[in-house]
Amino acid sequence: MAMHFVEKYGMMAIRIPSKFDMRRFCRATGAVAIVKLQAPQPDELGYAKQITVQEIGGANCIVLQQDAALGSVSTIVLRGSTEGFLDDVERAVDDGINAYKALCRDARCVPAGGAAEIEMARQVADFGKKQTGLDQYAIARFAEALEVVPRTIAENSGLQASEVLARLYAAHSAGQVNMGVDIEDGSPKDLSQEGIMDVYVTKWWAVKLATDAVVTVLKVDQIIMAKQAGGPKPRMGDGDDD
Repeated sequence: MAMHFVEKYGMMAIRIPSKFDMRRFCRATGAVAIVKLQAPQPDELGYAKQITVQEIGGANCIVLQQDAALGSVSTIVLRGSTEGFLDDVERAVDDGINAYKALCRDARCVPAGGAAEIEMARQVADFGKKQTGLDQYAIARFAEALEVVPRTIAENSGLQASEVLARLYAAHSAGQVNMGVDIEDGSPKDLSQEGIMDVYVTKWWAVKLATDAVVTVLKVDQIIMAKQAGGPKPRMGDGDDD
C-alpha cells in the first residue's frame, strides 16, 4: 500500500531495516522517527541538502550530503586490498576518534611510552616498603603489575624488557618522571617533547577497572560447583526390575 502511493505521487522512499542506521539518519537530517502511519507534524520533519545513490566498492550506497550547521554525522569509507589491512585501518581510525572524544571531555594528558605506569609503580613500591606485615607483599605485587605497559612496549619492540625497566626506574628515581620507552634503542626518553602523549582519562579508567576486578576476585571466599542438570543417573548393568 505504501509503495503504491509512493509511486503514484513520485515520492522518494528509502528502506532502512537497521534501527542503528535509522537513528543516525534521523540525527543527520534532524527528523523524528514515528511509528504510526499518520501525517508528520512540522517539527518532526527533517531536511537534507542532497541525497544520491553512488557505487562504492561495487555496492550501491545512499550518500546524504548535509550542511554542517544542520547535521554533525559523518561516515568514513575505508578501502583496502585485504581484510587484514582494513581491520588494522579500522582499529586505527576507531582509536583516533575515541581519543578525540576523550580529549573533548577531559583534555588532560600524561607522558607516553609507559612513563605514567612506571612512575606509579615506583611510588607504590616505595609505599609498600614502608609498610609492615603481609600487606607489603600485596602492595609490591600491585606495583609489579603496573609494569606491564612498559614491559609490553619493550617486548613488542624487540628489546630486553628487564634492561629497559631498569633504565626507566633509574631515570624516574633521579627525578625524570616524564621518561618513557624509546622503541628505537630502548633508552629512556621524554616523548612529550615530541608531542606523543597518552590520554589521562584512559589511564584513570584502566587502573580503576583493573583494581575493581582484583578486589572483586579477592572477595570470593567460596566457590560453589553446580551439578550437572538432568534426572538420576541410569543404573549400570542388567538388574532385576522386581
